[in-house]
Amino acid sequence: MPRGTSARPPGGAPAIEFRDVSFATAQGRVLLDHVDLQVDSGATTALLGRSGSGKTTLLRMVNRMVEPTSGAVFVEGVPVSGADPIALRRRIGYVIQETGLFPHFNVERNIGVVPRISGTPPAESAPRVRELMAMVGLDASTFAGRYPHQLSGGQRQRVGLARALAAAPPILLMDEPFGALDPLTRAEMQDMLRALLARLQKAVLLVTHDLDEALYLASRIVLLEEGRIVADLPSAEFSTSEIPAVQAYVRAVHRSLPGARPAEAARPAGNAPEAPTQQAPP
Repeated sequence: MPRGTSARPPGGAPAIEFRDVSFATAQGRVLLDHVDLQVDSGATTALLGRSGSGKTTLLRMVNRMVEPTSGAVFVEGVPVSGADPIALRRRIGYVIQETGLFPHFNVERNIGVVPRISGTPPAESAPRVRELMAMVGLDASTFAGRYPHQLSGGQRQRVGLARALAAAPPILLMDEPFGALDPLTRAEMQDMLRALLARLQKAVLLVTHDLDEALYLASRIVLLEEGRIVADLPSAEFSTSEIPAVQAYVRAVHRSLPGARPAEAARPAGNAPEAPTQQAPP
């Protein structure tokens, strides 16, 4: 199937669906405001937006790490509200920036955690672990016995991705997976992930602040502002969209390019600039 196309699971249901989803904190702060969104099988959908726009909150509703205040979330046509959280999470791959690797487990054991929990005998899980390592570009003879502290940031992310794929989940959630990597390592990881996803055809929901990453990896880009979807576009149309919020985002990201207006000039009158956020170290 060509990159950028998608296929619905049997019955025509999207892989993930958010129906009129809202979320407010106990203090009354609204983080998501009546969101409707569908993520198709075989497609990568990127969530863009400034910090605090609701991207991660939305993503974490899929595996019930956050429960909506109102509305409903569906996975392959079934509401997640009635699903056992543990069983649900075993069917969904989850990759985060910090990788979440067990520091006292070596690489082989970290990747093999999911098959072991599922009851797969060691004799069967070992070949699967080596297959996954090859899939993410790690030589098993070199890396299987190493521990997380003996790996580079990019290598740890490869292990985290392999573990997320261990149970062959139809859905993959990725929350800023490459945000802490240096630009060259990040580009290598993006190349690896793009080729891998083209082969595996997962439904992927990717949270990122990086517009270029979203354009490179996703077939569709969703822009959030203050908990609302302000744009939902094919990635090929995003940079040239005439939606004001999209134009402002593109200008802010690419303001060093010839002809780009400074972010101050693009900001509507009366809107104060947001305080800068501290970047994670590479």
